[in-house]
Amino acid sequence: MDSTQKQHESKNEVQDDGAPPRTPRGFRSLCCDQCGKTFTQTGNLNIHKLIHSGVKAHRCDQCGKTFTQLSNLKTHQLFHSGVRAHRCEQCGKTFTLMGHLRAHQIIHSGVKAHRCDQCGKAFTQMSTLKTHQLIHSGVKPHRCDECGKTFAVRSSLKKHHVVHSGVKAHRCDECGKTFTEKRSLIIHQRNHTDSEPYRCDLCEKTFKQQYTLKTHRRLHTGQDVYCCVQCCKVFTKYSEFKAHEGTHTGEKPHRCDQCEKTYSSICGLIVHQRNHTGERPYQCDQCEKTFKTSNALKRHRQIHTDRECSSAGAK
Repeated sequence: MDSTQKQHESKNEVQDDGAPPRTPRGFRSLCCDQCGKTFTQTGNLNIHKLIHSGVKAHRCDQCGKTFTQLSNLKTHQLFHSGVRAHRCEQCGKTFTLMGHLRAHQIIHSGVKAHRCDQCGKAFTQMSTLKTHQLIHSGVKPHRCDECGKTFAVRSSLKKHHVVHSGVKAHRCDECGKTFTEKRSLIIHQRNHTDSEPYRCDLCEKTFKQQYTLKTHRRLHTGQDVYCCVQCCKVFTKYSEFKAHEGTHTGEKPHRCDQCEKTYSSICGLIVHQRNHTGERPYQCDQCEKTFKTSNALKRHRQIHTDRECSSAGAK
């Protein structure tokens, strides 16, 4: 038997000895017995298994958040440092992590490969699609302790909390007006310029706000998404549609503990309780006027929308 044949048989013996299979490069493929994920090194597999154990031994000394891995804690601590060393060459936006910069750069490519199977809307990132799909589910597990408003994602709740703080840290350099959110300041600053970055892809009209563009596009489609089979009322948001459906049953299980008035939905009760508390959690990002309900804010916003549409039509 020649040496080549002996080597071949020797390899077969190693593969048949019951050990984990080897990858093409000669490393053993180690498999997690809980999720099936594979690793080439035992140390990496053991670190991964901590995720399934629920043990989070590494705690941030600034905010108290805990992590299963020390590397994840170190990454998290970068956000407290305020250092954003990775800059986008196209728009100048900066990021703490290179991975976040790379994800952001997809936006400039114009490629939207992730499409919602319910409404057809497309996104550049899978994470953004998953966040969007929560809208269709109607699930809003994150509730504001101050006004009861609920949100699909925690980040939206955090942004909302600023409204209650009363802090207006963002000041316009042109007129000195202050805002609670940076987004509101950016929108306001367009009033000082001719910037209208939102363009209708059907008629080429441009608008200062994305919300105004969405309102305008309904002129072309003429469609609302959800229709009540009982009264034919239509809704653009699934959560509002589901809340409305409860009004047809006649049941009013939600009672105000101050005046005993009852409501068919928890949303109706929350809105009513603002009459007792005086809270007005919905703020216009154009003029900062506040309202008790989102519908009241929408009706008010139409004032700004009509002005912009008139301005665009006159061009």
